[in-house]
Amino acid sequence: MTEIDPETRTRLEAAAFRRLLQHLRERTDVQNIDLMNLAGFCRNCLSNWLKEEADASGVTLSKEESRTYVYGMPYEEWKARYQTEATQGQLKAFEESKPSH
Repeated sequence: MTEIDPETRTRLEAAAFRRLLQHLRERTDVQNIDLMNLAGFCRNCLSNWLKEEADASGVTLSKEESRTYVYGMPYEEWKARYQTEATQGQLKAFEESKPSH
């Protein structure tokens, strides 16, 4: 991507990020703990990164607003609809990989 101008690169990156969010919104069967165990990040991480960038840019964005944007609905609503209790296997894998998160 070295031959793509910065504005186009930013536009492409933003579009890819929006597609990632849409994909995660559609894959409600994939739990955050699964994402953490496999990839080292989850929906909450994305919302935290979004808020951190907003803060660094002087843009007002609350934690709740950033989570609502990432989840496509209020976080508490998503949890009530889709979050399941973590299995012992998921918790064990999380504890084993936790230092890299």
